[in-house]
This record gives sequence, structure tokens and C-alpha cells, in this order.
Amino acid sequence: MHKRHFLQLGAIGASTSLLPRLASAQTASGGASQSLTLAAGWRGGPDAPGDFVGLLQVDWQAAQVTVKAAVPVPSRAHGLLAEAGGGFLAVAVRPGQWLLRCDADGKVVQRHHMDSETGGRTLDGHACVSADGEWIYTAETQPGSGQGWVSVRERQSLRKVAQWRTHGAEPHHLLVHADGSLMVANGGLLRGEGDKKRDVHLMDSSLVRLDTGSGERLGQWRLKDARLGLRHMAWNEPATSGAGTRRLLGIALQNEHDDLTQRRNSPVLAVWDGDTLRTPSPTAAAGGYSGDIVAGPDGGFVLSCLRSHVALQWRPSAPDEMVTVAQLRDSGALAPWMAEEAGKQRLDQSGVLLAAAAGLARWHPSVAPAVLKWPADMKLDNHWVRT
Repeated sequence: MHKRHFLQLGAIGASTSLLPRLASAQTASGGASQSLTLAAGWRGGPDAPGDFVGLLQVDWQAAQVTVKAAVPVPSRAHGLLAEAGGGFLAVAVRPGQWLLRCDADGKVVQRHHMDSETGGRTLDGHACVSADGEWIYTAETQPGSGQGWVSVRERQSLRKVAQWRTHGAEPHHLLVHADGSLMVANGGLLRGEGDKKRDVHLMDSSLVRLDTGSGERLGQWRLKDARLGLRHMAWNEPATSGAGTRRLLGIALQNEHDDLTQRRNSPVLAVWDGDTLRTPSPTAAAGGYSGDIVAGPDGGFVLSCLRSHVALQWRPSAPDEMVTVAQLRDSGALAPWMAEEAGKQRLDQSGVLLAAAAGLARWHPSVAPAVLKWPADMKLDNHWVRT
């Protein structure tokens, strides 16, 4: 592994003036020559204030990131969903009021506002596509009661055709199971005016599985610690042999304990194996908060921890351990990055692209790391997707 090398790059990464030179050197040694495109949401700096969604072009050979397209949006964007043909769907952060669809060039092709629907519900920041590709599922909340809902929408028109209760409050991330059912992470917090948390002692976070034919609840799982909020999810890529052969759902956690020490020392990962939901590895390195999660090497996961400025790796073969793979200020959005893109072996292992304060970083267990600075003063949101 290049873990130690990457940590050195992370320490140097605070000095953005050094990033292009470092990135160029690492690109040469890593051999990656292909470019890639990411759909992202960000907040601009003083020269271009406001919230945006758009496309970022990454060129390893030129050691640079460029803005391919930037679309102003009325509020902060959160979840993004890659679509066929290189386009994407962006979802407003909670309490969200809009959905925005762009094509492969970043041109807006569709806008949908929640005011056009009855019921007064707000979006909770994420959407996913059904197993057959015909429908979009959006996580929503009914203001006042805090009741969580999933809306079923026509893929092209975004028109709502059905709705299901999530059997909890504050549904956040949604993912489709291999059998077509829907996994929903209920954050469990009630919120008042201005999206402020209220009655935290009543928090009830849960993982729910819904039948996508009827909306029927097929199962519901909770952690023993009621102050651990389930937020973002990722399916692992099972290893070809050994302890990582089973399909697992990793869930990034956010701790809501009143006691600061307890909050900082709490776990940030829960794992669902189809039967049980557990927290395999408590770690003080994460600060009790994880912002994003993706599949990682060896059938495990990589998590970003904004408050502690690290990215952590978990593997089912060493379930008690969380290994630091990056130290970068404001470590946030994650996306998979495969070794095959660098012409390397170990094609069964995945790495990650990580957004941080200074720029974009690349980590893989068998490919040299790289860091590229942002093309402008911009602060990325918690998520991005490859298009």
C-alpha cells in the first residue's frame, strides 16, 4: 500500500502552491493518462459567489481540474445521480425545493420545483433510480409531523405517481437492493423552523427495506445506540475470495450525543449483512461524523470524515480496524476510481477520488496517489458522481 506516501501528500496538500508539481510527479509514476468527468455541487468564492452544480473535468496527464460546466442554483445542492449518456440529476439539500437535470455537456434540460406538487413536502437531498431504470425514488419529509416519505417518479418527466412511508423521520440516502427492493436510511431527527434539530432525545434512526411493487415494509433495523444517525450508504464490491465475499451494505454514521467526548469517540460505520445491523469498529480518529462512503478494496469501504480531516478504510477481513488512508483538510465527497484506468494489475481492487479543501485527491492501494488543486476558489459539497 501507498498509505504512508499518501499521508505525506495530505500533509503537504495544505500548501496549494505545491499541488500542481506534486500531482505531475505522481501522475508520471502512476501511469494514469485518461481523463474523467465528475458531476458535483459547490459554493463559489468571493469572485463567483453562490451555489452551483456542474461538471468537473479531470486530466491526470495535464495535472489539472477544469470546470466544464457551471449552473447557478437557488440553494445548496447535495446528492447527485449519474444518468445514461453522461448527464446527471441534482437534488437540493434538506429541506429541498428543487430537482435539476443536466445533459452530458452540463446544459440544463429539466427543472422541477416542489411547489408544483400538493402536500408541501420537502426533499431530503438524495434520489436513486429503480432496478429496471423506469423510476426515480426521492427521499422526502412532511413538514410539521416530520414523517418520512419516498416518492416514486417517472424517470423522464419526474412526475410523482406513487408514495410510500419510510416508517421513520428524516429519510436521507436511498439505494436499490440487488433484488429490486429499496433500502432507506432514516436519519431519525425531528427538525423545526430553519431546519434546526429539535427533541434530539426522541431520535429514532433506522434502516428500512421496502418492497418496490407495493411500498410494503420488508424489514427494519436499528442500532443499540439511539444517538447514532444512519445517513449515507454504499454497497461493497465483494472480493473474489476470503472474508470479503459477502455482499454488504455500509452506512456512514453521524453521532448526536450531547457529550462531546462520547460524540468524538463514537463509531462512524455500520454494516448490514442482510440479517443484522452492527457497528464493527469504533474509532476515535473519525470524530463521530462521516460525510460520505464508497466501496473500497478487499470487499470493504472507504469513508470521509470532514471534522477530523481524514479518510478511513474498513475491510471485512479485519473488522475491528479502521485504517487512515488520507489526511486532507475537509475530506468530503468520494467516488470510486479503478486501477485499470492506470493500466495496472489488481483490477479487482478499487480506489477513491476524494474532494478536500485544497483540491481533488486520488488514492488506490496499488497505484501512486495524486493531488490536483481546484481551478478556482470553490467549496465542494459532500457528494459527487462520475458521469
